[in-house]
Amino acid sequence: MGHLKLHIPGPVEVSEKTYRAFCIPMIGHRGQDFKDLYAEIQPQLQKLFYTEHLVFLSTSSAWGVMEGSLRNLVAKKVLCCMCGAFSDKWFDVANRCGKEADSLKVDWGSPILPDQIDQRLATGEFDALTLVHNETSTGVMNPLEGIRDLKKKYPEVMLIVDAVTSFSAVPIKFDELGIDVLLTGSQKALALPPGFGLFVVSPAALEKAATLADRGYYFDFLEFQKNAEKNMTPSTPSIGHIYALRSKLEDIFEEGLEKRYERHATLSGMTREWAARNEFTLFPESGYESKTLTCINNGAKPGGRIVDVAQMQKLVKAEGILFDGGYGKVKGTTFRLSNMGDETEESMNALYEALDKGLARL
Repeated sequence: MGHLKLHIPGPVEVSEKTYRAFCIPMIGHRGQDFKDLYAEIQPQLQKLFYTEHLVFLSTSSAWGVMEGSLRNLVAKKVLCCMCGAFSDKWFDVANRCGKEADSLKVDWGSPILPDQIDQRLATGEFDALTLVHNETSTGVMNPLEGIRDLKKKYPEVMLIVDAVTSFSAVPIKFDELGIDVLLTGSQKALALPPGFGLFVVSPAALEKAATLADRGYYFDFLEFQKNAEKNMTPSTPSIGHIYALRSKLEDIFEEGLEKRYERHATLSGMTREWAARNEFTLFPESGYESKTLTCINNGAKPGGRIVDVAQMQKLVKAEGILFDGGYGKVKGTTFRLSNMGDETEESMNALYEALDKGLARL
């Protein structure tokens, strides 16, 4: 079998243009050519992050930046907002880093709401909070509208937002919201090969990091800031990723940010319509559905159609398409269809056609 078209939550499909950019010949990472490359993409990255601050580039998966955020910013206690497998993992990682942590936990499929956060922060126990914007295991997109008010009310609490699977598909206005760390990975909506992270850190977070002596080196925010001021990275960067990122930024701004956001919203809506046509229900609570992937209920909650997901995956794979059969404790009782990155109405309709064929043969 040839290449399987990916409609999983990541990595997603990478365009030929992006691949070609990834393969541009190497340059010295401590020379002027690299500085010029970094400087060239910085203004577009700042527009994409909606920030006036420097955007940092990390040769790591997003989890490296996540762990770094905990090491740089947690001196007292971190509140981990937990609503699915990936937000739950923040709590585990905090404990493994030796940080005192507590959880704000809701049922899978439910969102984390600002009022719930407010109640916990009001205790005064916490100096940091982690929130996954788009919880891919459940298909829930948590609201960010209340973040600004929370930051004003609790300025000493470092707000760490994981936007790994929402960044560039929906607007996340870093400066306006008062977020302290906004991080993402390369292999999701940015549609780049995996292995690269991007993030922004607020001045308040840099000041907080300076007070912690055990923040390490590889993910030391102060090292990132010092180097970014010179259009450099603290350690050897993946130059191929940065060339590919430059190419992708060309695509994003050629399309236009608003049109990009509208496209992701339209495609996710099409997937929800496909689910309804086929008598499926959705796993996330109504009104909090992700705009980059759809998590379809298959017995995890009452109601709706139930199918043999593993068998359907085989049938759809025979059509040249791979979709996800659910994750964590809802594996098999949900399944997930991605529309993030470079997907179009045409490519999504090809997915629905393959799914329809699979359903007809079950």
